[in-house]
Amino acid sequence: MNSGPLWTKAFIFVSLSNFFLFITYYSLLITLPSAAISHYGASGTEAGLFTAVFLGAAIIIRPFLGPWIERVGKRYIFIASLLVFTAASFSYGLFDSIFPLLVIRFVHGLGFGIATAITGAIIADIVPESRKGEGMGYFVMSSNLAMVIGPFIGLTVFGEFSIFVLFWVGAASSLLALILGVVTKLSKETAVPSVLEAKPKVSVFEKAAMPIALTGAFFALAYSTILSFMAVFAMERGLEDEASYFFAVFAVVLILSRPFTGRWFDQYGANIIIFPSILLFGCGMLSLGLSHSAPLFFVAAGLIGLGWGTLFPLFQTLAIQSVEPSRRPVAMATFLSIFDIGIGGGSLLAGTLAGTMELGTLYVFSAFYIFLGTAVYYWTYKKGQRARLVEEVQ
Repeated sequence: MNSGPLWTKAFIFVSLSNFFLFITYYSLLITLPSAAISHYGASGTEAGLFTAVFLGAAIIIRPFLGPWIERVGKRYIFIASLLVFTAASFSYGLFDSIFPLLVIRFVHGLGFGIATAITGAIIADIVPESRKGEGMGYFVMSSNLAMVIGPFIGLTVFGEFSIFVLFWVGAASSLLALILGVVTKLSKETAVPSVLEAKPKVSVFEKAAMPIALTGAFFALAYSTILSFMAVFAMERGLEDEASYFFAVFAVVLILSRPFTGRWFDQYGANIIIFPSILLFGCGMLSLGLSHSAPLFFVAAGLIGLGWGTLFPLFQTLAIQSVEPSRRPVAMATFLSIFDIGIGGGSLLAGTLAGTMELGTLYVFSAFYIFLGTAVYYWTYKKGQRARLVEEVQ
């Protein structure tokens, strides 16, 4: 699959399914901790479990994804993961106490962990090899857009109605993701395991994807501070009204840049895009830490959208390109699991540091941390070069 169209029906349907999956994810991520405290009477620690249990389940389940796919095939795992995710989404509204909701949250995370890894692997098979960077960029943009729309839906529905209405909105979004997944037609080689394999491989981690996965987790530590504390930071700086538009600016810049960044990656290689993107991400974080007014605040949003919004899909692309096609699901699962550890660890670390310094100062320090990431990526690049040289010699 070296050439061919990018915008096929399968590509569009899987991307839309991913979009509705993330709408549910982000709408609940932003509201459940608050609802746990205000509606269910949970403590702060119990409220934090709603996020920790979900991401923990996703991280735990992904290493088993590779062997399952090699035995059953991508299509069956894709549909099964969406069924689990949708069933859990419909279950939230049936209970009104903390423990059963945490159990549902765990099951929801299992479905999410599998679905997010398998959709990326399916897209990697669908997209022509010559347009891999461009295609993965557009696919990841579906989750980036959900990152803007999901919190807006969550906060609006939760604020105007109730958490129970939001549960049913999330369930409807999950059902749309499932329907799109069911009607998606995949090629035989994408949908089922290869009959040429004498027996399936059982490895649960992809060693070749580890360097770029660790690099992604390095930068995720910094990005998690935005996800976790943007609302608090905006309140500290008197930018509460502007805070809801931060990710909207992020998304607009991402959409405008996407047709170019992915194509340049395919034409000129990773370094020509990734090194400048790291610098833009760092400059955006520095601007955010120094912002006391709306103009600089939105400049920061644009720079972070251009920098981080470009880095994440390209890291995923590099993880996929580091392995043969049959190992792509394992590579994607490895990348996302380590990446989520970076997001979770970063949130915990940021929470600790936020108690000792002002958030603006934390963002400034994060900027210099990101700049150091150029050396981390360079290590990844050199390691990949050595691995390819060894393969050529062998």
